[in-house]
Amino acid sequence: MCGIVAYIGKKKARPILIEGLKRLEYRGYDSAGVALIEKNAISIVKSKGRIAVLEDLIKEKTDTATVGIGHTRWATHGEPNTVNAHPHSDFTGKISLVHNGIIENYSTLKQWLIKEGVAFKSQTDTEVLANLIGYFYAKPSENDSNHSFEKAVQRALDMVVGTYGLAIICDDCPDTIIAAKKGSPLILGVGQNEYIIASDASAIVEHTQQAVYLSDNEMAVVNNSGFYTKTIDDINITKEVKDIEFSLDAIELNGYEHYMLKEIFEQPTALSTCLGGRIDTVNNKIVLGGIANLTRELTRAKKFIITSCGTAWHAGLIGEYLIEQIARIPVEVEYASELRYRNPIIEDGTFVIAISQSGETADTLAAIEMCKERGAVVMGAVNVVGSTIARTTDCGVYLRVGPEIGVASTKAFTAQVAVLTMLAIELGRRKHVGPAQTAAYLKELQAVPGKIASVLNMAEHIKQIAIEYSAENNWLFMGRGLNYPVALEGALKLKEISYIHAEGLPAAEMKHGPIALISKGTPAVFVATRGSQYEKIIGNIEEVRARGGKTIVVATQGDDEIKRCADHVIYVPDTIEEMQPMVNIVPLQILAYYAAVHRGYDVDKPRNLAKSVTVE
Repeated sequence: MCGIVAYIGKKKARPILIEGLKRLEYRGYDSAGVALIEKNAISIVKSKGRIAVLEDLIKEKTDTATVGIGHTRWATHGEPNTVNAHPHSDFTGKISLVHNGIIENYSTLKQWLIKEGVAFKSQTDTEVLANLIGYFYAKPSENDSNHSFEKAVQRALDMVVGTYGLAIICDDCPDTIIAAKKGSPLILGVGQNEYIIASDASAIVEHTQQAVYLSDNEMAVVNNSGFYTKTIDDINITKEVKDIEFSLDAIELNGYEHYMLKEIFEQPTALSTCLGGRIDTVNNKIVLGGIANLTRELTRAKKFIITSCGTAWHAGLIGEYLIEQIARIPVEVEYASELRYRNPIIEDGTFVIAISQSGETADTLAAIEMCKERGAVVMGAVNVVGSTIARTTDCGVYLRVGPEIGVASTKAFTAQVAVLTMLAIELGRRKHVGPAQTAAYLKELQAVPGKIASVLNMAEHIKQIAIEYSAENNWLFMGRGLNYPVALEGALKLKEISYIHAEGLPAAEMKHGPIALISKGTPAVFVATRGSQYEKIIGNIEEVRARGGKTIVVATQGDDEIKRCADHVIYVPDTIEEMQPMVNIVPLQILAYYAAVHRGYDVDKPRNLAKSVTVE
């Protein structure tokens, strides 16, 4: 959730750190800071608020430092203020670090350090870690009589329970940065005579396309002449330098006001890339290379468990409908935050699908580990190449939609649904779906990007609807069948960025309680494209109209009948029921975007939210 940037090289570190932190703003934060080493001394500047505040504090300062660390903090332990902001120093002032993650046994460690005479300034778990490293650096073991910075870090991390991504500096070692990872992403960018450590590749790509992806319980010791990697337990390892899969241009706004709007409009291209090379119309099948080695096990699966969080969970619900309907295999969809603490029934033939845009979602990772321990085969569906989930799962499919910067996921959601749709079609083809039906599915799937492009042409019409109702603070979103998860996702989008209370529900459930919320003027959004339950949802729309609610209806092009019971109609191109979610979600994304903008909010930096939830 927080962001880390660290630099060591020949250039001035400060502007590189500030620019890197700006590129990580989308991850969510409430304070920021940098620490620089110059003339064997560490100087720290940090502040509550946006990076612009930090930049104002340091712009008058002059320095020539070529080594430094930076951080954007999203508060967990301790309120968001300057004292609790990172970087944190140890009690001697020699060690400074930035940290993503949570130290679960920080309280026990803190009490022990206090008894040892160590003083604390902040409320954070991170300062405990800084002081622990400082304590071992000041009091080396008999086997480490040289006050080794590296050994102090290893001894401290050996005592830590929890997660961390770390960049650490010491004023006695002014040309060294130590990076360490467990459960929180960390990448080492390898440039020309320079190195950049970051929690996200977006802070690296301006400087290099080459990177080392650290795995859990690994550390890198970086200096001006190079780097080496080892485990926290001091076993030397060799890491492969890999290409970063996107360019700087992919994370620029390119004329759009917000990343979210850019990514909404990127969906036709992004989805075409996701589908590209995977639809084999000659042989009438789906080709997913990342799961090819386990295709037989997938086909023989007796049960699927789909686990994810937030938007990805809504994609998982759609996957449940599709896999059961097309492939006729039972599916359970579980919030990863719940699954990890349950005692699920995982029998022989249970296959787990884990969905995550970032590939770093802490709850999903924990659920994966628990399921693997119980013998399940786990497939990942992630967007970020080299992410922890991508490396942890037994097989997987990349979304291939490029970096998603907007906190409110848009193009990743449509790609997640596309991947699950492809999986359902291929499993169905292998089990019982005939060639003609398979060909029909493939034809409609290929047409989806173009149909999304048609919806985007209606953005101005949708914008006017959003403006008309943006002052209303309670909305309902409703759908049936495959469109029920679409309604859930539409409600989530509105909540995330406009701070409007919105509830998504199956339309038939409205009369079992939520209909009490309907009053004069209440906006009710119905996803009512033509399908197997079309007549039923028309009745639900009428129920809202009868109680004074305002009905905003997503309907199939050419459906004139819907006009008689809708205050506003948003038409989308016709497609078969199984493909509707990818098309129908787009107007709801646009609706949420313009409602938030009209209310005056920064949709790319919604309050209290982070793009990648890497802590529990």
